[in-house]
Amino acid sequence: MAITAQMVKELREKTGAGMMDCKKALTETDGDLEKAIDFLREKGIAKAAKKSDRIAAEGTTFIQSEGNEAVILEVNAETDFVAKNENFQTLVKELASHLLANKPANVEEAAEQKMDNGQTVGEYINEAIAKIGEKITLRRFEVKTKTDNGAFGEYLHMGGRIGVLAVLEGTTDESVARDVAMHAAALNPKYVSRDQVSQEEVDREREVLTQQALNEGKPEKIVAKMVEGRLSKFFEDICLVDQAFVKNPDEKVGKYVQSKGAEVVSFVRYEVGEGIEKRQDNFAEEVMNQVKK
Repeated sequence: MAITAQMVKELREKTGAGMMDCKKALTETDGDLEKAIDFLREKGIAKAAKKSDRIAAEGTTFIQSEGNEAVILEVNAETDFVAKNENFQTLVKELASHLLANKPANVEEAAEQKMDNGQTVGEYINEAIAKIGEKITLRRFEVKTKTDNGAFGEYLHMGGRIGVLAVLEGTTDESVARDVAMHAAALNPKYVSRDQVSQEEVDREREVLTQQALNEGKPEKIVAKMVEGRLSKFFEDICLVDQAFVKNPDEKVGKYVQSKGAEVVSFVRYEVGEGIEKRQDNFAEEVMNQVKK
């Protein structure tokens, strides 16, 4: 039987499952809507879809490296309790292995890729949702490469609450790279160096600092000089190599790395749930709602 877009749409509305999952379910059941619903429920996909409006702001970051390639990823769940669950941790590690081996361009592409177990990444996550009972999402990931004369700095803070993957060239000493990653976890820089900061951002900051100085009543003839000094402090706040090294505040990170004959090429810092608006549940109200049902 030919599967129409309207049939797929109807099944999606009834189950909340993804378009490709719905199309596959209808194909497998020869267009029978009720059987397709059962098919999705059996696969755990319909059950997972019902959780799609929940907020998954807990979870973990994870890093895996192999040779000259490494991946950092964030996988979210609804509660910290589930994030520590052994099944969840296994899921994260298997996703890391897949991402490192297949290097999808983005999360959407990853969801459609087949894993070694024959499932797509999306199916595998949905199966885990059905078993674990919480919304789980692969939120983001990044694959990094280095040369034979480089090192990865891998650091997970608080069991993965913050994850940093740093890439250094000019040294194969992983302890140096890890020091840089640990520093980035603590001070949360936005850029490696000043040349990565856009001119637009610099101009905006200069304008703000200028206005601040004028509002403080500083003479116009010294404002420009003051602003350049404050702009230097701005760069120290946001640029990794300009920051005072956490393990030795008398030394800048850039100088520390240079002393080891190396340079920082890049870093990725993920903090679990950053940017996700967490829902504030009223527990008493939630219990009362359950009692009324």
